[in-house]
Amino acid sequence: MSSSIRAIYPQLPPIAGYATTATFRSAFPGAEKEVYKRIGEHVESMQVIPEPRVSVIQNLDDPPSGAVLGEVMSRLYRRFGCAGIVTNGTARDLLQVEKLKLPVFASGLVVSHAYPHFVEIHVPVHIAGLTVRPGDLLHADANGVVLIPPEIAEHVAAACADFCDAENIVMNYLERPDVTVEKYREVHAQTAKAIADLGERLRKKQEQAQ
Repeated sequence: MSSSIRAIYPQLPPIAGYATTATFRSAFPGAEKEVYKRIGEHVESMQVIPEPRVSVIQNLDDPPSGAVLGEVMSRLYRRFGCAGIVTNGTARDLLQVEKLKLPVFASGLVVSHAYPHFVEIHVPVHIAGLTVRPGDLLHADANGVVLIPPEIAEHVAAACADFCDAENIVMNYLERPDVTVEKYREVHAQTAKAIADLGERLRKKQEQAQ
């Protein structure tokens, strides 16, 4: 997702989970008098998605009006297996939700809830340049939100340690007292080769899996 979606609590650890989606409006009243009626429907429908889940809610208002989530919704989703909430809308109850240690990724904060209501549940949503479908695998941390295609997820997870080892070649060198530009270029080339070799191994594994 683009930089318009930011971690509201960047100090919290990374999360990974399967998307449970919905669309949302709050700029004007919905058809139902009970504005939160469909939240229960969303919680019920998300039971078909394995845990951990990530609630992904597209705000259809442009610009966003009232907050998509606050303390009550955050407690509800956390209780039903959500590891975090992602929305292109806004959040509220900043300090109360922080105590829940529930990662929230949103476009910002707003005090009002306006006229909140869900429009559709478990449909493809479009947030900050990324299409997310129910069941998609997401990873989110202080840097933002990414989608990991399921066909490469296992290989990506297995490659993480090797990728860090490759980057550590140059980072460990830069901590030494005797760093020179010439030697840095040599070490950087070693890191680049290690990353390229890792990419090639991953591509071969993917081809074999297919």
